[in-house]
Amino acid sequence: MEEQAPKPRTQQHTSTVQLPNSVVSPMEVARLLREIEQIDDFFNQEALRQSGTPTNMPANSRLMESLVQNNQMNLLDATHRQALIQFLRETDAHAPVVHMSFSVDPPGKLTQQLAMWLRKNIDEHMLITIGLQPNIGAGCVLRTTNKIFDLSLREFFTEKRQIFIDRLHVALTEQEPGTAGPPQPEGVTA
Repeated sequence: MEEQAPKPRTQQHTSTVQLPNSVVSPMEVARLLREIEQIDDFFNQEALRQSGTPTNMPANSRLMESLVQNNQMNLLDATHRQALIQFLRETDAHAPVVHMSFSVDPPGKLTQQLAMWLRKNIDEHMLITIGLQPNIGAGCVLRTTNKIFDLSLREFFTEKRQIFIDRLHVALTEQEPGTAGPPQPEGVTA
């Protein structure tokens, strides 16, 4: 019986497209999808034009540049463009989205760090929508499709309200007899 030589392994190219940390929200994904579709349309129309007709390729946004560079793709290659279109369509339709509300608009670096942490620890395609709720004080309110996590200062004070009231009562009962409240400044009579 003859032994067969092992078959050489063929490498499967399973490169997956990754979102750069600068792409945070579903709105940015939709914008990138429109942009790559316009670029693809440009190249498809360019193939139909007569040679020698001058045309200008649409300018790429910074987000598109970072998406292309991070994934080492070439927009001149139709297969790369199609891979980006397919990835962005799937991301736009199926990526998990978390909504975070802050009392003030957070800096871009913070939202990028949040996106990076969420993608590393929860889902590699996680997107964030940012909202404003000035009445929360500090912290944030995080909403998913089925949960709300109130991590705000307002909620902390609400939870600790009874402790604050108890300590205030203790402080008021420990005052010296004859004083009805906080000390008055000199020269002021009640």
